[in-house]
Amino acid sequence: MIKKIFLTFLLFFTLQNSVAQIVKTEIKDSTSKWSKVNKIGLDVSQISFVNWNAGGNNSVSGLLRGHFIRTYVSGNFNWKNELITRYGINKQEGQEVRKTDDQLQLNSTFGYRKDTISNWYYAGKFNFNTQFANGYAYPNTDLAISRPFAPAYVFLGIGAEYSRKDLNLNLYLSPLTNKTTLVYDQRLANQGAFGVDKAVYDTNGNLVKEGKNTRTEVGILITNQWKKEIWTNINLEHRMSLYTDYINKFGNIDIDWQLQLAMVVNQYVKANIGTHLIYDDDIKFKEEIAGAQVIKGPRVQLKQILGIGIEYNF
Repeated sequence: MIKKIFLTFLLFFTLQNSVAQIVKTEIKDSTSKWSKVNKIGLDVSQISFVNWNAGGNNSVSGLLRGHFIRTYVSGNFNWKNELITRYGINKQEGQEVRKTDDQLQLNSTFGYRKDTISNWYYAGKFNFNTQFANGYAYPNTDLAISRPFAPAYVFLGIGAEYSRKDLNLNLYLSPLTNKTTLVYDQRLANQGAFGVDKAVYDTNGNLVKEGKNTRTEVGILITNQWKKEIWTNINLEHRMSLYTDYINKFGNIDIDWQLQLAMVVNQYVKANIGTHLIYDDDIKFKEEIAGAQVIKGPRVQLKQILGIGIEYNF
């Protein structure tokens, strides 16, 4: 069912873009209730050494990113759909190609307000998040520690949304949100990865019961987005998601916070500096001690990004 929903959204974005490319007119349709944003970018960095006395390894990195938005506005109704994709790799001399970034995210929010003056909407929100390729604890590439749909996260809930287009500000408050964690890899599910119930074994180590592939929670979700030009051609964008489950450790908050600084060089060239912080109590980290994997508990995950590349808007 989840895969069908994902494919439906992907087909929706593809068909809309294909039709836009095929059907062209000289007169802009001012009556259309749809608006769109299409952005594709490529960031590249490269280091090369020739007879460099201090030493070093040649390396090249690339990050391909896409951001697509479809918004429908009619009277007091507002429906926003967003697709975010990122995939990055790095090749260093003497090492295999390694993944540096991997994200596939779908967001859809439908809202209704009483009148056109109010900035508050009754809203329903859907969010889907997974990855494109296997992830590894390098240099070990024998066993993947994550895969497409392992994990995948689905949020579906209702609440209220405060939206100010003039301020590029959005705040969503939901007292009732269902969070589903999917782990469609049985080996990882048997290990209890990403918070699902792990497999049960007897005293001889024989498998008695397979680990579960899903974990369902119901709780409170708060999301916030804000974007502002802080200096000429320098934009700051902030995205935050806070979630806590009613039943399992209520008050223990899962955090997903992204902060990005985009600097425009010209129409096509941009520089990006960003951080991505995640804390999820269900994700337990492991350390190898005396040849054995020991679970150490949840930790703050932090990723820092610096890239210069091209971006095309269409």
